[in-house]
Amino acid sequence: ESEQIRVEAWIDQGGLQLRVDAPFGGDPAPPHPPGATPELWNFEVVEFFLLGADGQHYTEIELGPHGHHLVLRLKGARNPVASGLSLDYEARIEGRRWLGQATLSSDHLPEGPYRANACAIQGLGEGRRYLSAIPLAGDAPDFHRLECFPEVALSLPSPGIRPQDWRQFGGETEVLSAEEIATGQQLNLMERGA
Repeated sequence: ESEQIRVEAWIDQGGLQLRVDAPFGGDPAPPHPPGATPELWNFEVVEFFLLGADGQHYTEIELGPHGHHLVLRLKGARNPVASGLSLDYEARIEGRRWLGQATLSSDHLPEGPYRANACAIQGLGEGRRYLSAIPLAGDAPDFHRLECFPEVALSLPSPGIRPQDWRQFGGETEVLSAEEIATGQQLNLMERGA
């Protein structure tokens, strides 16, 4: 459980709500003050991808343990049309874990119904790990494989996301189950033997 990453997501009148509970890898903070941070994926981060009904428009939300974040709107894989979008975000480190809570305006979301995935990047150098809630083919990390994202219901009550596998790129596939929670979708990332 100390390696488990939990991402909860739901949409309410305030917009998209995200909660993260993740192990803190001790990676250094970006050399910028907390807030919107370009290229946050180069640091310790949990990412949430929300793909719209057309299969092309999606929002990527990146959250870091030191209070940094990045919100991108994209049209087509890895093709940003807006970046550095505003996000209400708070994070805190508590010992060996970090907690984050974010609210993103519905104005920054694609039209539903939705498909989603959650990913994480942790560690430095040879110890860098790329984790995905949904199995993504290939040996190199590519979190933008939109065709792999499962359908999700992000309103209350939620039927829950039930991915069969979480995959560490370049490593073993870990079989996990995602629990349904009353407030929305829950995604779990975990790596064994850590």
